[in-house]
Amino acid sequence: MKTHGCASRTIKNLLFVNLFLGLAFLLGFFHASSRNHLFQKSSAELLASPTPCQAKTNIMFLKTHKTASSTILNILFRFTEKHKLTAALPAGQEFHLGYPQRFITNFVEGFQTRKQNYNIMCNHLRFNPSEVHKVMAKNTFYFSILRNPIALLESSSVYYKNTAPAFRRSKDVNEYLASPLKYYLKEDYMSNIYAKNNMWFDFGYDNNAEDNEEYIQSILDETEENFHLILIADYFDESMILLKRTLCWDLDDVIYFKLNSRSNETVQTLTPESKERVKKWCSLDWKLYLHFNQSFWRRIEETIGFEELKKEVNDLRMRQKELMETCLLNQEAVAKDHIKDKALLPFQPGAANILGYNLRQDLDNDTLKNCQKMVAPELQYMSYLYSLQYPHNQGKPINFPKQWSSSQKT
Repeated sequence: MKTHGCASRTIKNLLFVNLFLGLAFLLGFFHASSRNHLFQKSSAELLASPTPCQAKTNIMFLKTHKTASSTILNILFRFTEKHKLTAALPAGQEFHLGYPQRFITNFVEGFQTRKQNYNIMCNHLRFNPSEVHKVMAKNTFYFSILRNPIALLESSSVYYKNTAPAFRRSKDVNEYLASPLKYYLKEDYMSNIYAKNNMWFDFGYDNNAEDNEEYIQSILDETEENFHLILIADYFDESMILLKRTLCWDLDDVIYFKLNSRSNETVQTLTPESKERVKKWCSLDWKLYLHFNQSFWRRIEETIGFEELKKEVNDLRMRQKELMETCLLNQEAVAKDHIKDKALLPFQPGAANILGYNLRQDLDNDTLKNCQKMVAPELQYMSYLYSLQYPHNQGKPINFPKQWSSSQKT
């Protein structure tokens, strides 16, 4: 009886030990699996999150024409003011850095006496890398923006209707494209830069050059060497996310209100034949655009990924909507005749009706100034920055909002 009892207790003890060991093994297995999962998750999160970086503050933006570049200039001017940076501004009473002449350092206010580099360069110029490099620091980030040449030429034909003889002589863009050589005359070359391969010209090249495959490839290669990033205006929000990521900026640094856009009434409808003619007439621009449109999406895929891009674009649009509700009366752009504050009236060229904004009347002073800066046309904002950097110089011949003057004294 005792032997049987001892045996029974021994069996129970063995079962208990085995059960304990089994539970310990299972707990250890799940704990290890859970820990490994957490490590894997941490690694995934590390890969998904942007690498810690320092915001770039030395930036050169080649401001091309009719490519949403005025909106980018506003973004860069706000960043300049926010971080108390210096901008390479047009000398004297000028509004451009010598355009359409090739850029030289004399076009920058104060460079000949200052002989120091500037942080930001973003006004219109015709790119000339050797001269630009003298003005900007060695670690400067270079970028620009392109637009589909079909939409660009239509926009230019309205905006520069009174500037380019080729557009002035033709009734509309379809008539011009039906027989461009009838209107585009060699003796008007410098006046007609907007009427053929204007982006190619802005990058510093001959917009009347022959469409030669070897020549085009050499220019594409050279452009890739000169610029760290080329954005695409047709995908502006996606471009802003890529720019934010590349410059290591905050979301608010690239939030924008669309500037220098025109009313729909002035938009011309191109015929299918005209669209095809643009590809031939502006073949240099067309091939430039196709090349960098491909590289743009390749870079998106390699650095952000399409799912993350979609999320960040949504974040940008939500923040933009929030600021529009804060700043704007009726949350929309208005025609020139309905802009109440004439100090915020955009320049009105050609046959275009350039839209602007009205701000809410119930804003406190600080909010009002911030909202004004977001809707400020480029000429007014540039005039203001010039007065900040060169308070003893004669100001630019254009007024900016009076509230900004009071903030200069504080």
